[in-house]
Amino acid sequence: MSANERMELIKRNTSEIITEQELSSLLKKKKNPIVYCGYEPNGPMHLGHFVTITKLMDLEKAGFKVIILLADVHAMLNRKGSREEIKKEVENWEKTIEAIGLKAKIVVGSEFEFKEDYQMDVMNLAQNSTIQRGLRSMQEIARDVENATISQLWYPLMQVADIKHLKVDVALGGMEQRKVHMIGRDMKDILKYNFAAIHTPLITSLKGPGQKMSKSVPGSGISMTDSYEEIKKAINNSYCPEKNIEDNPLLQIMKLIVFPHLGKISIKRPEKFGGNLEVNNYPELEKIYSSGKLHPLDLKSCLIEALEKIISPIRKNWK
Repeated sequence: MSANERMELIKRNTSEIITEQELSSLLKKKKNPIVYCGYEPNGPMHLGHFVTITKLMDLEKAGFKVIILLADVHAMLNRKGSREEIKKEVENWEKTIEAIGLKAKIVVGSEFEFKEDYQMDVMNLAQNSTIQRGLRSMQEIARDVENATISQLWYPLMQVADIKHLKVDVALGGMEQRKVHMIGRDMKDILKYNFAAIHTPLITSLKGPGQKMSKSVPGSGISMTDSYEEIKKAINNSYCPEKNIEDNPLLQIMKLIVFPHLGKISIKRPEKFGGNLEVNNYPELEKIYSSGKLHPLDLKSCLIEALEKIISPIRKNWK
């Protein structure tokens, strides 16, 4: 893989890289830099999580060593369950990641986050962070942020300390993680550590604009272990306005998940409705859909089959 091909793969389906110049310099210095992404083990992995998982797979192909942090302590601080409940979710996430086939090093937060040097870093960050900034960083992450607890303000500082103590070069996350990552970058002198950040887009809820995908909201998302019938029901009931490409969750899933995994798609439909279509890339699909040449029902049918191709091996391996 050439340097240009490597960078194009890294940049694919990202919202931003902070900064591209730093990343380019890193790639020249290190053959196999380390990237990490953290997940709260709270309920099953869903398509929203699978956007960053897919990006990790791209980065693995581009020569990165991948670390996945299963953030059990963060989940507890964010009021996502008891320690026993979260421990069970960690086991389920480990099984899912193994079933996906991503060759990542899996680290559980509680394995290192109670150590003295780690907690001293968190305290140093706390001394130099305002409550207002902590709240802002958690707006898209915290449960019931209007009634945020002190534990939820501790959360982003631990997330910053994770980056240092996992010794990673690049932090990956959805755009909801941006404010947390910027705390870390702005406080690099306090932390005595710096890193680049890559952010991916968020998938809109299947119920429509105004919220991101979440399995905690019925009808909002699709789990990576859902059955074919569950996938079919969720997609058939989803928001998908005709010709509209703005905030269309089905097109987002096509762009961020389906095309990176399958490369191309086949849309089957009767001759009276235009006949079968072979679509080789996402821009082509978007053009066809926005012109009105593809009906939402045909898009839904195609997406159901495409997701089944991606999810069925994971579901089979998970069992």
